[in-house]
Amino acid sequence: MKKLFILLALCMGTLSFSQEEDYSKLNWLTDFDQAAKESQISNKPILMYFTGSDWCGPCKSLKTDFFNSDAFIVKSENFVLLEIDMPRRSDIITPEQKAKNIILIKKYNPNGGYPNIVALNKKLQVIGELSRLYLFT
Repeated sequence: MKKLFILLALCMGTLSFSQEEDYSKLNWLTDFDQAAKESQISNKPILMYFTGSDWCGPCKSLKTDFFNSDAFIVKSENFVLLEIDMPRRSDIITPEQKAKNIILIKKYNPNGGYPNIVALNKKLQVIGELSRLYLFT
């Protein structure tokens, strides 16, 4: 938890307003099983990002101002990145992906707040969490 908080604090303190394309340069996975395997192999924690990509204003700000920052891009190499999206538009993710995301939301984001960042160790145990309350206060 302490490492996650320090990472996010460092990155937030050195934000740079980058192009939208920077986010797509990061290796964001959308499949939990793939992220878990990659975490096992690489011995890196999983950084889960719960977002409502097409409706959540704070999520859009976090994506633009934080995840696109040079500091986060550098630090992200220490994590397996996993995006759990719950968009309102039905053309953004498949119904199958939505069903998988709902299961993950119930398990790792039970309060349903967006955005939410949860870090998991390679045993898939929660080791840190930053909710909207802490991200935007």
